[in-house]
Amino acid sequence: MTKWADLHIHTHYSDSTSSPEEVVEEAVAAGLSCIAITDHDVVDAIDPAKAAAQAHGLEIISGIELSSELNGKDIHILGYGFNYKNSPLVDKLQDIQQARLDRMAKMIEKLKTLGINNITMEEVCAKTKNAVGRPHLAIALKEKGWVSSIKAAFDKYIGEGAPAYFTKYHQTPFEAVQLITDSGGVAVMAHPMATMKDELIAPLVKAGMGGLEVYYPNCSETVVKFYKNLAKKYNIVATGGSDAHGKAKVYTHIGKAQIPYEIVEELKKGFRQI
Repeated sequence: MTKWADLHIHTHYSDSTSSPEEVVEEAVAAGLSCIAITDHDVVDAIDPAKAAAQAHGLEIISGIELSSELNGKDIHILGYGFNYKNSPLVDKLQDIQQARLDRMAKMIEKLKTLGINNITMEEVCAKTKNAVGRPHLAIALKEKGWVSSIKAAFDKYIGEGAPAYFTKYHQTPFEAVQLITDSGGVAVMAHPMATMKDELIAPLVKAGMGGLEVYYPNCSETVVKFYKNLAKKYNIVATGGSDAHGKAKVYTHIGKAQIPYEIVEELKKGFRQI
């Protein structure tokens, strides 16, 4: 009997509405054997998820989705199997979290110059356990009646190029890949079909990237085949996952995109103890 895995799941420690315990319950209900918690720039949900998973025999792989950008374009790099207790990556996360706070403060100040002066740093930060980001600000904008939807908040105020946008932590995808590999893990480009920076795949592989997120929710077979062939071309692992965010992303859920466990075993070959 084939075992299945979902290697791209978020919790409320970043920008999902689900707790680690709820994630485990949903994964078990979906019939999964293995998941990775891949919160944005934070690893705090991994241990609670592992504790909750023990009673169900569900395997939890350490994961993260690291923010990076190149020439003003956001490029997310997933990391798997790294040392999430003591490593260069863990050390760097403190700087990244502070940068997230600084960025949020600047965006709130920009909103004030646009006449939106009833949103505070405290209320935005209260919407997450740890990694504050634009989705939390978008929720505040919607709650205060400035926009009708989360998408409208990004389009009108805080998306790339919008008047209250401010760039995030300045780390290139090459630095993110290096950070993950130096910490014993395997780096994977997240959702390349959404990032649309295929020209970076070859140089990132040369820099040490070991995988490409091929299986992603709501993608056509043509798109999946295209990226599967790219992963094969560069001899890297074709990973996948749902990018589930609880109720924050209604178009996907845990297990919507999943991979056979054999791919997890292939990915594990690149894990190193440090």
